[in-house]
Amino acid sequence: MNASSVNVIHAVWLDPFSPIDATDRAQLSTAGISLETVSTLGDLTLALRRAHVLVIRLGDSAELLQEVQTLVAQLGHTVPVLCRVDRRRMEVAVDAMRLGALHVLSADEWAPAAWQQAVKGLNAPELKTKSYVFVDPTSQHLLALAQRVAQTEVTALLVGPTGAGKEVLARVLHESSPRARGPFVALNCAALPEHLIEDMLFGHEKGAFTGALKEHKGLFEQAHGGTIFLDEIGEMPMQLQAKLLRVLQEKKLNRLGGEAVIDLDVRVIAATNKDLKLAIEQREFREDLYFRISTFRLRIQPLKERQGDIMPLVMQSLARHGKSGLPFTVTAEAQALLQSYPWPGNVRELENVVQRAVVLCTGRTVSPAHLMFDDAMTDRQVSMSDFEVTAPQVAVSREMAGDFSPIAVRPVDEPLRPINLEHAVKTSEHQVIMAAIQSTDSRMEAAAKLGISPRTLRYKLAQLRDRGMHEGVSA
Repeated sequence: MNASSVNVIHAVWLDPFSPIDATDRAQLSTAGISLETVSTLGDLTLALRRAHVLVIRLGDSAELLQEVQTLVAQLGHTVPVLCRVDRRRMEVAVDAMRLGALHVLSADEWAPAAWQQAVKGLNAPELKTKSYVFVDPTSQHLLALAQRVAQTEVTALLVGPTGAGKEVLARVLHESSPRARGPFVALNCAALPEHLIEDMLFGHEKGAFTGALKEHKGLFEQAHGGTIFLDEIGEMPMQLQAKLLRVLQEKKLNRLGGEAVIDLDVRVIAATNKDLKLAIEQREFREDLYFRISTFRLRIQPLKERQGDIMPLVMQSLARHGKSGLPFTVTAEAQALLQSYPWPGNVRELENVVQRAVVLCTGRTVSPAHLMFDDAMTDRQVSMSDFEVTAPQVAVSREMAGDFSPIAVRPVDEPLRPINLEHAVKTSEHQVIMAAIQSTDSRMEAAAKLGISPRTLRYKLAQLRDRGMHEGVSA
């Protein structure tokens, strides 16, 4: 099969150990994979916008994968990652999969069939399609307002709690604007130290500092003709705020170490979960920058205040994270739990809960037993007297001494009947944890199946014991 007979996959290739030769590149071309090689993180930030998949060569650990995942998240990208690992480094391959790698291939694997299988299902239209949920009346009003703001060139400040969907709204502003065909570039201002943020935003000339072996275009230049999204702008250092203000006022910049003035054609959207007016009073944020970025403020309500969005978001997430095939259904009892939970982590927490449910659900129906929330209910107390949990319960024996020691369990015959929603949530969490422990050979495997760390599992077990969920639970 040649490249012309399949959808061409654009792969960004990062291999810090050895360059790819012409023969191997031709093999991948036969598999329908087009390569763009990068050697630095600066090159990677620019290339990711065009990527369908990122291919990384790992060495003795998965540390590089973690670093790249952090960078990708900071830039606002969502790109699948495929890892290449030495055949002798099985533990690295396992770590890569646990960290979310799409696929792991041997570093000496070049067979077109193997690569076609690895990237199966990836294509440009599927990866570029993005759907948004604005079902609740509050969200519909926000969407209508955002679409009107998008038609102007004013700077917009998005305000709302962490995980509520500020970047989603920023993308709506971009995609609803005349700049929709231009790039959308995002940066989390809280995730990098000051000198790295400055370089990421404004770029540098060759020789500007030790290690600057070639020029680097900053994110403002990369966003030319499009939109730049500055998330968590309230965390930007004061010194850098002054430079950002100057760039926004003059619509020009100088790269670090350069004298040439570069004209900018960029729409700026900023976001924060902080009270910037309070930050101004405390001399943590410049008042003049605040008025420059807040020409139009859009406030995103927490998820618990827009309940009409909850189930559409759940179903969208199930479709995204679930296996291919028939769609998932959610029982009425599970829907009641999802609707009534306060979602302190907002949409980001909802994504976590859904991903755990997909892992724990052996069929296509999500029930309360598959829902594992981050925090117990403290807000609403809704009667759940009609709910009866009939799944088998297990209690952990006191042989669970070590993190990775084998686990012995004993069945508990009597079903638990929740008396209210808080108790139902705790009961559901108890069931899921015990089911994971019963189906694995060690605490480490149980934690991995639950999508949490062994330390978190220990903490959850201690909570269950303290709550008196079952006397057989030991931490």
